[in-house]
Formats: sequence, C-alpha cells, structure tokens
Amino acid sequence: MRQSYYHWLPDQQALMLEQTIALAEINSGTFNVTGVNAVADRLAELAAGLNAVVQRIDLPHYRQLTDRAEWQEQPLGQALQLQKHPDAPLQLLLMGHLDTVYGVDHPFQQIRWLDAERLNGPGVTDMKGGLVVALHALTVLEASPLAGKIGWRWLLNPDEEIGSPCSAELIASCAAEADLGLVFEPALADGSLAGARKGSGNFSVRVTGRAAHAGREHHLGRNAIRALCDFISALDNLNGQRKGVTINPGYIHGGGAVNVVPDRAMARFNIRIEQPEDELWCLQQLEQLQQRIFRQEGIQIELDGDFGRKPKPFGPHLRLFERLRQIGQRLGTKLNWLPSGGCCDGNNLAAAGVANIDTLGVCGGSIHSSDEFLLVGSLSERARLTAALLFELAQDDPAQWRRKRR
Repeated sequence: MRQSYYHWLPDQQALMLEQTIALAEINSGTFNVTGVNAVADRLAELAAGLNAVVQRIDLPHYRQLTDRAEWQEQPLGQALQLQKHPDAPLQLLLMGHLDTVYGVDHPFQQIRWLDAERLNGPGVTDMKGGLVVALHALTVLEASPLAGKIGWRWLLNPDEEIGSPCSAELIASCAAEADLGLVFEPALADGSLAGARKGSGNFSVRVTGRAAHAGREHHLGRNAIRALCDFISALDNLNGQRKGVTINPGYIHGGGAVNVVPDRAMARFNIRIEQPEDELWCLQQLEQLQQRIFRQEGIQIELDGDFGRKPKPFGPHLRLFERLRQIGQRLGTKLNWLPSGGCCDGNNLAAAGVANIDTLGVCGGSIHSSDEFLLVGSLSERARLTAALLFELAQDDPAQWRRKRR
C-alpha cells in the first residue's frame, strides 16, 4: 500500500502541472466574482472522482471604505466545500483559497516559463498549485484501502487574500468539528514550513473636515488631508515602540480640486502583532491618536477594523510538525520550519484550537508580485508528502489526535 502512493504521484506530475496552469489562467482576483466562481467550478469538476458531498456557500458582502470616504458593500464569490466520511473517528479540515491578489486590471495575467524548473504566473504558487496538491493527495487517499478511516472537509474560501473577513465565521464553524487542520499555502522561499505566525489587523480611518474656497475663505476650511496626515505620521511613529509590533499605512486618498479645502480623506492600514496582549496595546494607542485628532476644531475622525487573525504560537502544533518531519525524512525531503510575519487561515484554525500545518502547498517565491514563480517539481513532491501524512493519520489510533470540542 505504501508503494502504491509513493510511486503513483510522481507519474501525475505532468497532469498536476497542466491543472495548475489551467487554474492560474483564470483570473480570480478577490473582487472578480465571476473568476473566483469559475475557479470553484473547475475545481469541483476536477474533484468529481472523490465522490464527496459538494456545497457552494454564499458569504456576506465585504464592507469597504471607498476613496470618497464612503462605505460600500461589495459581493464576493462563493465558498466551495467538499466533505466525505463525516462519521469517521478522526476529522480533518483541509483549507485553501480561490482568490489571488491580482485583479482583472492588474498587468500580471500571463504564464511563462523562466527556465526548465520555474513557471512564472499569477497565483501559480499562491495558491493554484497548492489546490492541485490537496486534490491529488485526497485522490490517493480515497483510492486506497484506508479510505473512510479518517473524515475530511475541504473548504475553499474566496476572500483569504483580504484577510478572510467574510468567511471567518464559516471557518470557525468548520473548525469546531475538526481535530486537525491542513492548509495549502505555499512553503517559504527556501522550502521551509511556517511555524509561529504573527497576528494581523486591518483598519480603515475616515476624516471629515470642512470644505471652503482655498483662496477667499481658506481660514474657514478644515483640511481633512492635513488631519489625516497628522494621524498617519503619529501612527507610523508607533513602529519600534513595542517588540514584534509593526504598523503599515498602506493606502491613502483624499481631496479633489486644488482650489478647495478638502473635507474628506481616508486611509487603510495593517498592524502585525506577535503576542496576544499586543492587541490591547495597539487598540489603546489607536484610541489615543483618535482623540488627539478629534481635539482639532472642525475635524471628525472615525476608525473601523479589528484584529481578524490572532497570533499563532508554535507550541500547540509541534507534535503534528514532528510527525510530518519524520515522514519527510523517509521520503528524502528535509523539512524545517521558521517563524513568519505573514498570516493565513492557519491563524484562524489555531484560534479555534485546531492544531495545523499551514504551508503544505508548493515551493516557489516572489508571491504577491509579478515575479511570482512555481518550482514545478514541488507539485508531485508536496502531494506525495501530504498523501503520506494522510495515510499515517488514517492508521494512527484516532484518540491520540482527537481534541476536546468547545
């Protein structure tokens, strides 16, 4: 039985590459609802042989502050869920995402070979390749005599690249029924797995001032851009004041005609934290900055956002990592793990109490840029690694992995 899955997956390398390219050729920027749903359709077709129960799940609209400092709700694609063996004694939650960071208007839309080993293309690594890895690992499991020894749910959400704000409740609901989690984000650039992860918060700030003629009645105006700049400057100065906390003002917009004192301005920023207690410190600092700007006569400031992803300490996940490392040694794949400032849905699973490995996807690099590339040989390698893990978990005493439900 071991030989059947150790040898079959490398033979699928060409097919896995073909499937990855086909998925990457579908633009699925987060707000391209048609494209995201098209990726889900294609995956459902590819996974038909699993004979799983397939469900499409509508999510709430995404609420975002526009350039005009007005709230706008945007629809998102559907989540896709495949589930099998829900009564098995051990339940796994596999996770992936359908979206990429490359919108329909992004210049990076083409796939090309960099050399014989590297494929450049939007989402080939993050995470169209990871979706194919998960698909083939499950295919091997379900074709084996161990099918049914473990139950699994494969959840694919459409909003991971914006922090999974609209799928967070769905993830938490699925996690409540899971014992272990496997997430198919790409490995780190050197092939290492992510260990501890920082938490993340996304925030928006809206400043309202008072419009006036910039020449005749400049003194009657209250400049929203200036007030926002005061806020952003003070916000950025918080960097370095607390170990492990980084703040990134990432987007700013305001004003219009230059002969008008601008009465509106907005910005978005991200905060990364290392420890759970950092969250309170950050929120206190934000409140103090907000009050400072409020003290300016004629200026109003509103903050919105939260820490949607909590820090993921490594300790609760170590035993699962060690099992995977032992498997890797037998397969000739050396595995290491490193802390990461990045976040993913592995943070969400950890917050729900589910031990997980969240970088089981392909190897590559330069993700979130037009230089993103896939090391094509890692497709079958990572699928084989994941399949071996599934086989061992299926043969383990489930009691050693089952967790107490909340």
